Amino acid sequence: MEVLVRTGDSLSYYSSLFKIPLNLILDSNPNANPTNLKISEKIAIPGYQLISYTIKKNDTFSKIAASRNYSIDALMLLNQQIQPDHLTPGATILLPKRLLHSITNNTFPWDYKKVCEMINGLKRAYPFIAVSTIGSSVLGNPIQEIRIGKGKKKVHMNASFHANEWITTMVLMNLLNKYLLSLTNGNLMRGLNCITQYDHIALSIVPMVNPDGVDLVLNGPPLKLREEVMKINKGSDDFVHWKANIRGVDLNKQYPANWGMATKNKLSLSPAPRDYPGSAPLTEPEAIAMADLAKTASFDCILAFHTQGEEFYWGYEGHEPPESGTIAKEFERMSGYQAIRYVESHAGYKDWYIQEFKRPGFTLELGKGINPLPLSQFPEMLKRVEGIFILALSLS
Repeated sequence: MEVLVRTGDSLSYYSSLFKIPLNLILDSNPNANPTNLKISEKIAIPGYQLISYTIKKNDTFSKIAASRNYSIDALMLLNQQIQPDHLTPGATILLPKRLLHSITNNTFPWDYKKVCEMINGLKRAYPFIAVSTIGSSVLGNPIQEIRIGKGKKKVHMNASFHANEWITTMVLMNLLNKYLLSLTNGNLMRGLNCITQYDHIALSIVPMVNPDGVDLVLNGPPLKLREEVMKINKGSDDFVHWKANIRGVDLNKQYPANWGMATKNKLSLSPAPRDYPGSAPLTEPEAIAMADLAKTASFDCILAFHTQGEEFYWGYEGHEPPESGTIAKEFERMSGYQAIRYVESHAGYKDWYIQEFKRPGFTLELGKGINPLPLSQFPEMLKRVEGIFILALSLS
Protein backbone atom coordinates (compact mmCIF):
# COMPACT_ATOMS: atom_id res chain seq x y z
CA MET A 1 0.00 0.00 0.00
CA GLU A 2 1.04 3.63 -0.34
CA VAL A 3 0.86 6.51 2.12
CA LEU A 4 1.34 10.25 1.61
CA VAL A 5 4.06 11.92 3.66
CA ARG A 6 2.97 14.49 6.24
CA THR A 7 5.03 17.10 8.05
CA GLY A 8 7.27 15.36 10.57
CA ASP A 9 6.88 11.87 9.12
CA SER A 10 9.89 9.63 8.57
CA LEU A 11 10.50 6.15 7.24
CA SER A 12 11.56 5.01 10.69
CA TYR A 13 8.24 6.28 12.05
CA TYR A 14 6.36 4.29 9.39
CA SER A 15 8.42 1.25 10.38
CA SER A 16 7.27 1.63 13.98
CA LEU A 17 3.69 2.53 13.05
CA PHE A 18 3.13 -0.51 10.83
CA LYS A 19 5.63 -2.85 12.51
CA ILE A 20 7.59 -3.46 9.32
CA PRO A 21 11.42 -3.69 9.39
CA LEU A 22 12.97 -0.41 8.33
CA ASN A 23 15.28 -2.00 5.75
CA LEU A 24 12.24 -3.39 3.91
CA ILE A 25 10.66 0.07 3.77
CA LEU A 26 13.94 1.61 2.59
CA ASP A 27 14.29 -0.98 -0.16
CA SER A 28 10.64 -0.50 -1.16
CA ASN A 29 11.32 3.18 -1.79
CA PRO A 30 14.68 3.41 -3.57
CA ASN A 31 13.92 6.89 -4.95
CA ALA A 32 12.98 8.43 -1.61
CA ASN A 33 15.51 10.42 0.40
CA PRO A 34 15.15 9.08 3.96
CA THR A 35 16.58 12.24 5.46
CA ASN A 36 14.44 14.60 3.41
CA LEU A 37 10.98 13.23 2.68
CA LYS A 38 8.80 15.57 0.68
CA ILE A 39 5.30 16.50 1.82
CA SER A 40 2.68 14.44 -0.09
CA GLU A 41 5.40 12.16 -1.47
CA LYS A 42 4.11 8.61 -1.99
CA ILE A 43 5.79 6.00 0.18
CA ALA A 44 5.23 2.26 -0.30
CA ILE A 45 4.61 0.18 2.83
CA PRO A 46 5.28 -3.52 2.11
CA GLY A 47 3.20 -6.32 3.51
CA TYR A 48 -0.06 -4.35 3.53
CA GLN A 49 -2.97 -3.63 1.25
CA LEU A 50 -5.64 -0.94 1.46
CA ILE A 51 -9.26 -1.89 2.05
CA SER A 52 -12.40 0.22 2.19
CA TYR A 53 -14.52 0.55 5.31
CA THR A 54 -18.01 2.01 5.48
CA ILE A 55 -18.59 4.30 8.45
CA LYS A 56 -21.33 3.16 10.82
CA LYS A 57 -23.37 5.23 13.25
CA ASN A 58 -21.38 6.30 16.30
CA ASP A 59 -18.10 5.21 14.71
CA THR A 60 -14.97 7.11 15.67
CA PHE A 61 -11.36 6.64 14.59
CA SER A 62 -10.64 5.55 18.14
CA LYS A 63 -13.32 2.83 18.09
CA ILE A 64 -12.32 1.58 14.64
CA ALA A 65 -8.64 1.51 15.56
CA ALA A 66 -9.29 -0.31 18.83
CA SER A 67 -11.53 -2.92 17.21
CA ARG A 68 -8.85 -3.78 14.66
CA ASN A 69 -5.75 -3.27 16.76
CA TYR A 70 -4.61 -0.27 14.70
CA SER A 71 -2.88 2.87 15.79
CA ILE A 72 -5.22 5.87 15.46
CA ASP A 73 -2.47 7.67 13.60
CA ALA A 74 -2.40 4.90 10.98
CA LEU A 75 -6.01 5.83 10.16
CA MET A 76 -5.16 9.52 10.21
CA LEU A 77 -2.28 8.91 7.80
CA LEU A 78 -4.42 6.98 5.34
CA ASN A 79 -7.37 9.38 5.53
CA GLN A 80 -5.81 12.81 5.59
CA GLN A 81 -8.85 14.48 4.00
CA ILE A 82 -11.24 13.11 6.63
CA GLN A 83 -12.21 15.08 9.75
CA PRO A 84 -11.94 12.41 12.48
CA ASP A 85 -14.44 14.24 14.70
CA HIS A 86 -17.08 14.40 11.96
CA LEU A 87 -17.41 10.90 10.50
CA THR A 88 -20.44 10.56 8.27
CA PRO A 89 -22.32 7.22 8.40
CA GLY A 90 -22.29 5.62 4.98
CA ALA A 91 -19.05 7.34 3.93
CA THR A 92 -15.98 5.23 3.28
CA ILE A 93 -12.47 5.44 4.66
CA LEU A 94 -9.30 3.43 3.97
CA LEU A 95 -7.92 0.86 6.38
CA PRO A 96 -4.56 -0.92 6.33
CA LYS A 97 -4.79 -4.70 6.07
CA ARG A 98 -1.70 -6.66 6.97
CA LEU A 99 -1.01 -9.57 4.61
CA LEU A 100 -0.96 -12.75 6.69
CA HIS A 101 -1.62 -15.37 4.05
CA SER A 102 -0.19 -16.39 0.71
CA ILE A 103 -1.66 -14.81 -2.40
CA THR A 104 -0.95 -17.96 -4.42
CA ASN A 105 -3.80 -20.17 -5.66
CA ASN A 106 -2.79 -23.82 -5.88
CA THR A 107 -6.05 -25.40 -7.00
CA PHE A 108 -5.12 -25.50 -10.70
CA PRO A 109 -1.93 -25.62 -12.82
CA TRP A 110 -0.19 -22.33 -13.57
CA ASP A 111 0.53 -21.34 -17.14
CA TYR A 112 2.82 -18.44 -18.08
CA LYS A 113 0.06 -15.83 -17.80
CA LYS A 114 -0.81 -16.98 -14.30
CA VAL A 115 2.81 -16.89 -13.20
CA CYS A 116 3.12 -13.31 -14.48
CA GLU A 117 0.00 -12.38 -12.52
CA MET A 118 1.50 -13.91 -9.40
CA ILE A 119 4.79 -12.09 -9.88
CA ASN A 120 2.99 -8.77 -10.40
CA GLY A 121 0.86 -9.40 -7.31
CA LEU A 122 3.92 -10.10 -5.19
CA LYS A 123 5.69 -7.01 -6.52
CA ARG A 124 2.70 -4.84 -5.55
CA ALA A 125 2.49 -6.36 -2.08
CA TYR A 126 6.22 -6.54 -1.44
CA PRO A 127 7.85 -3.71 -3.42
CA PHE A 128 11.28 -4.38 -1.92
CA ILE A 129 11.62 -7.26 -4.38
CA ALA A 130 13.13 -6.53 -7.79
CA VAL A 131 11.72 -8.05 -10.97
CA SER A 132 13.65 -7.96 -14.22
CA THR A 133 13.69 -9.68 -17.61
CA ILE A 134 16.79 -11.76 -18.30
CA GLY A 135 15.83 -12.82 -21.81
CA SER A 136 12.95 -14.03 -23.95
CA SER A 137 11.63 -17.40 -25.06
CA VAL A 138 11.32 -18.54 -28.67
CA LEU A 139 7.83 -16.99 -28.79
CA GLY A 140 9.03 -13.76 -27.21
CA ASN A 141 7.72 -14.35 -23.70
CA PRO A 142 9.90 -12.48 -21.18
CA ILE A 143 11.79 -14.78 -18.83
CA GLN A 144 11.58 -13.05 -15.48
CA GLU A 145 13.95 -13.06 -12.54
CA ILE A 146 12.95 -12.06 -9.01
CA ARG A 147 15.57 -10.82 -6.56
CA ILE A 148 15.19 -10.41 -2.81
CA GLY A 149 17.79 -9.23 -0.31
CA LYS A 150 21.03 -7.28 -0.42
CA GLY A 151 23.49 -9.78 1.06
CA LYS A 152 26.89 -10.62 -0.38
CA LYS A 153 26.06 -14.32 -0.58
CA LYS A 154 24.13 -15.01 -3.80
CA VAL A 155 21.80 -18.00 -4.09
CA HIS A 156 19.84 -18.82 -7.24
CA MET A 157 16.82 -21.11 -7.71
CA ASN A 158 14.89 -21.94 -10.87
CA ALA A 159 11.97 -24.07 -12.00
CA SER A 160 10.21 -25.40 -15.11
CA PHE A 161 13.23 -26.05 -17.29
CA HIS A 162 10.99 -28.89 -18.47
CA ALA A 163 7.53 -28.08 -19.80
CA ASN A 164 5.56 -30.82 -18.10
CA GLU A 165 7.26 -30.11 -14.77
CA TRP A 166 5.20 -26.93 -14.30
CA ILE A 167 4.42 -27.98 -10.74
CA THR A 168 7.98 -26.97 -9.79
CA THR A 169 7.10 -23.35 -10.56
CA MET A 170 4.19 -23.56 -8.14
CA VAL A 171 6.43 -25.00 -5.43
CA LEU A 172 9.10 -22.35 -5.88
CA MET A 173 6.64 -19.44 -5.95
CA ASN A 174 4.92 -20.72 -2.82
CA LEU A 175 8.27 -20.92 -1.02
CA LEU A 176 8.96 -17.36 -2.11
CA ASN A 177 5.58 -16.19 -0.81
CA LYS A 178 6.23 -17.89 2.55
CA TYR A 179 9.57 -16.15 2.77
CA LEU A 180 8.05 -12.74 2.02
CA LEU A 181 5.34 -13.29 4.64
CA SER A 182 7.99 -14.20 7.18
CA LEU A 183 9.98 -11.07 6.38
CA THR A 184 7.08 -8.68 6.83
CA ASN A 185 5.42 -10.38 9.79
CA GLY A 186 8.52 -11.22 11.79
CA ASN A 187 7.72 -14.93 11.82
CA LEU A 188 10.36 -17.62 11.96
CA MET A 189 10.41 -19.95 8.97
CA ARG A 190 11.30 -23.34 10.44
CA GLY A 191 13.37 -21.56 13.04
CA LEU A 192 15.05 -19.20 10.58
CA ASN A 193 15.06 -15.48 11.35
CA CYS A 194 14.27 -14.38 7.81
CA ILE A 195 14.99 -10.68 8.26
CA THR A 196 18.55 -11.55 9.29
CA GLN A 197 18.93 -13.65 6.15
CA TYR A 198 17.55 -10.78 4.06
CA ASP A 199 20.65 -8.80 4.97
CA HIS A 200 22.93 -11.80 4.48
CA ILE A 201 21.59 -13.46 1.29
CA ALA A 202 20.73 -12.10 -2.14
CA LEU A 203 18.18 -14.56 -3.46
CA SER A 204 17.56 -14.92 -7.20
CA ILE A 205 14.57 -16.84 -8.55
CA VAL A 206 13.60 -17.64 -12.14
CA PRO A 207 10.22 -19.30 -11.63
CA MET A 208 9.59 -20.39 -15.23
CA VAL A 209 12.55 -21.01 -17.52
CA ASN A 210 10.43 -22.57 -20.28
CA PRO A 211 7.21 -20.52 -20.63
CA ASP A 212 6.43 -21.63 -24.18
CA GLY A 213 6.73 -25.28 -23.26
CA VAL A 214 4.58 -24.97 -20.16
CA ASP A 215 1.86 -23.20 -22.15
CA LEU A 216 2.05 -25.92 -24.80
CA VAL A 217 1.47 -28.65 -22.21
CA LEU A 218 -1.36 -26.79 -20.46
CA ASN A 219 -3.03 -24.88 -23.30
CA GLY A 220 -2.10 -26.62 -26.53
CA PRO A 221 -0.01 -25.41 -29.49
CA PRO A 222 0.22 -21.72 -30.39
CA LEU A 223 -1.27 -20.72 -33.73
CA LYS A 224 2.07 -19.26 -34.82
CA LEU A 225 3.97 -22.56 -34.65
CA ARG A 226 1.12 -25.05 -34.67
CA GLU A 227 2.20 -26.86 -37.83
CA GLU A 228 5.82 -27.25 -36.68
CA VAL A 229 4.84 -28.36 -33.20
CA MET A 230 2.33 -30.92 -34.49
CA LYS A 231 5.01 -32.35 -36.78
CA ILE A 232 7.46 -32.71 -33.89
CA ASN A 233 4.72 -34.45 -31.89
CA LYS A 234 4.07 -36.85 -34.81
CA GLY A 235 0.63 -35.44 -35.50
CA SER A 236 -0.72 -35.97 -31.99
CA ASP A 237 -2.56 -33.15 -30.24
CA ASP A 238 -1.70 -34.62 -26.82
CA PHE A 239 1.21 -32.64 -25.39
CA VAL A 240 0.96 -33.75 -21.78
CA HIS A 241 4.35 -35.51 -21.84
CA TRP A 242 6.23 -32.73 -23.66
CA LYS A 243 9.43 -31.68 -21.83
CA ALA A 244 11.20 -29.58 -24.44
CA ASN A 245 10.87 -25.95 -25.44
CA ILE A 246 8.53 -25.01 -28.28
CA ARG A 247 11.17 -25.97 -30.89
CA GLY A 248 11.56 -29.47 -29.50
CA VAL A 249 14.88 -28.88 -27.72
CA ASP A 250 15.44 -30.12 -24.17
CA LEU A 251 16.67 -27.01 -22.37
CA ASN A 252 18.37 -29.04 -19.66
CA LYS A 253 20.59 -30.74 -22.24
CA GLN A 254 21.75 -27.51 -23.84
CA TYR A 255 24.87 -26.66 -21.89
CA PRO A 256 28.56 -27.12 -22.78
CA ALA A 257 29.29 -29.76 -20.15
CA ASN A 258 30.13 -32.86 -22.22
CA TRP A 259 27.29 -31.82 -24.52
CA GLY A 260 28.26 -34.45 -27.08
CA MET A 261 27.53 -37.19 -24.55
CA ALA A 262 23.93 -36.00 -24.39
CA THR A 263 23.45 -36.94 -28.06
CA LYS A 264 24.20 -40.59 -27.37
CA ASN A 265 21.55 -43.17 -26.50
CA LYS A 266 18.70 -40.68 -26.91
CA LEU A 267 15.30 -41.26 -28.43
CA SER A 268 15.89 -38.78 -31.21
CA LEU A 269 18.64 -36.78 -32.88
CA SER A 270 16.12 -34.29 -34.23
CA PRO A 271 13.56 -32.00 -32.52
CA ALA A 272 11.35 -34.06 -30.22
CA PRO A 273 9.03 -33.70 -27.23
CA ARG A 274 11.92 -34.74 -24.96
CA ASP A 275 15.65 -35.51 -24.81
CA TYR A 276 16.83 -33.75 -27.98
CA PRO A 277 19.84 -31.60 -26.93
CA GLY A 278 19.78 -29.37 -30.00
CA SER A 279 22.17 -29.09 -32.92
CA ALA A 280 24.82 -27.51 -30.68
CA PRO A 281 25.14 -26.18 -27.13
CA LEU A 282 23.29 -22.98 -26.28
CA THR A 283 21.23 -22.64 -29.43
CA GLU A 284 18.00 -21.85 -27.58
CA PRO A 285 17.20 -18.37 -26.21
CA GLU A 286 15.94 -19.74 -22.89
CA ALA A 287 19.17 -21.68 -22.28
CA ILE A 288 21.27 -18.69 -23.33
CA ALA A 289 19.39 -16.40 -20.92
CA MET A 290 20.07 -18.74 -18.01
CA ALA A 291 23.75 -19.09 -18.89
CA ASP A 292 24.17 -15.33 -19.22
CA LEU A 293 22.45 -14.83 -15.87
CA ALA A 294 24.88 -17.17 -14.11
CA LYS A 295 27.88 -15.52 -15.74
CA THR A 296 26.72 -12.01 -14.89
CA ALA A 297 25.46 -12.62 -11.36
CA SER A 298 28.29 -14.88 -10.14
CA PHE A 299 26.06 -16.96 -7.87
CA ASP A 300 27.58 -18.79 -4.91
CA CYS A 301 25.10 -21.67 -5.21
CA ILE A 302 22.30 -22.76 -7.56
CA LEU A 303 19.29 -25.04 -7.13
CA ALA A 304 17.31 -26.31 -10.12
CA PHE A 305 13.84 -27.68 -9.35
CA HIS A 306 12.71 -30.78 -11.29
CA THR A 307 10.27 -33.57 -10.44
CA GLN A 308 11.46 -37.15 -10.91
CA GLY A 309 12.86 -39.41 -8.21
CA GLU A 310 12.52 -37.80 -4.76
CA GLU A 311 16.29 -37.38 -4.77
CA PHE A 312 18.85 -34.75 -5.70
CA TYR A 313 22.16 -34.65 -7.56
CA TRP A 314 25.06 -32.58 -6.29
CA GLY A 315 28.23 -33.49 -8.18
CA TYR A 316 29.57 -33.37 -11.71
CA GLU A 317 32.74 -35.01 -12.98
CA GLY A 318 34.69 -34.12 -9.83
CA HIS A 319 34.31 -30.37 -10.39
CA GLU A 320 32.15 -29.83 -7.29
CA PRO A 321 33.89 -28.13 -4.32
CA PRO A 322 34.31 -29.92 -0.98
CA GLU A 323 31.51 -27.93 0.68
CA SER A 324 28.98 -29.42 -1.74
CA GLY A 325 29.12 -32.73 0.11
CA THR A 326 28.51 -31.04 3.45
CA ILE A 327 25.56 -29.10 2.08
CA ALA A 328 24.16 -32.25 0.45
CA LYS A 329 24.13 -34.08 3.78
CA GLU A 330 22.14 -31.24 5.34
CA PHE A 331 19.73 -31.11 2.40
CA GLU A 332 19.20 -34.87 2.74
CA ARG A 333 18.60 -34.61 6.48
CA MET A 334 16.08 -31.79 6.17
CA SER A 335 14.09 -33.14 3.22
CA GLY A 336 14.34 -36.91 3.28
CA TYR A 337 15.39 -36.81 -0.38
CA GLN A 338 18.29 -39.11 -1.25
CA ALA A 339 21.56 -37.34 -2.00
CA ILE A 340 23.29 -38.69 -5.11
CA ARG A 341 26.68 -37.40 -6.10
CA TYR A 342 26.96 -38.61 -9.68
CA VAL A 343 24.44 -39.73 -12.25
CA GLU A 344 24.97 -40.68 -15.90
CA SER A 345 23.78 -37.38 -17.31
CA HIS A 346 25.46 -34.47 -19.05
CA ALA A 347 24.83 -31.01 -20.50
CA GLY A 348 22.43 -29.96 -17.73
CA TYR A 349 22.35 -26.50 -16.17
CA LYS A 350 23.65 -27.82 -12.85
CA ASP A 351 26.39 -29.79 -14.63
CA TRP A 352 27.59 -26.76 -16.55
CA TYR A 353 27.38 -24.48 -13.52
CA ILE A 354 29.54 -26.81 -11.39
CA GLN A 355 32.02 -27.33 -14.22
CA GLU A 356 32.19 -23.63 -15.07
CA PHE A 357 32.31 -22.06 -11.60
CA LYS A 358 33.42 -24.90 -9.27
CA ARG A 359 30.67 -23.93 -6.84
CA PRO A 360 27.82 -25.92 -5.26
CA GLY A 361 24.98 -26.78 -7.61
CA PHE A 362 21.99 -29.06 -7.08
CA THR A 363 19.30 -30.63 -9.23
CA LEU A 364 16.32 -31.35 -6.98
CA GLU A 365 13.86 -34.04 -8.05
CA LEU A 366 10.83 -33.22 -5.92
CA GLY A 367 8.37 -36.04 -6.66
CA LYS A 368 7.89 -39.41 -8.27
CA GLY A 369 5.57 -40.78 -10.95
CA ILE A 370 4.69 -39.92 -14.53
CA ASN A 371 5.02 -36.28 -15.54
CA PRO A 372 3.17 -34.08 -15.15
CA LEU A 373 2.84 -35.04 -11.52
CA PRO A 374 -0.66 -34.52 -10.10
CA LEU A 375 -1.45 -31.56 -7.88
CA SER A 376 -2.22 -34.04 -5.11
CA GLN A 377 1.56 -34.35 -4.66
CA PHE A 378 2.02 -30.61 -4.31
CA PRO A 379 1.55 -30.24 -0.50
CA GLU A 380 4.05 -32.99 0.30
CA MET A 381 6.62 -31.68 -2.19
CA LEU A 382 6.29 -28.17 -0.77
CA LYS A 383 6.72 -29.46 2.77
CA ARG A 384 9.82 -31.51 1.98
CA VAL A 385 11.65 -28.95 -0.13
CA GLU A 386 10.98 -26.12 2.33
CA GLY A 387 13.79 -27.47 4.48
CA ILE A 388 16.19 -27.23 1.55
CA PHE A 389 14.98 -23.71 0.78
CA ILE A 390 15.67 -22.64 4.36
CA LEU A 391 19.10 -24.24 4.42
CA ALA A 392 20.03 -22.58 1.14
CA LEU A 393 19.18 -19.20 2.71
CA SER A 394 21.41 -20.07 5.67
CA LEU A 395 24.58 -20.70 3.67
CA SER A 396 27.59 -18.92 5.14
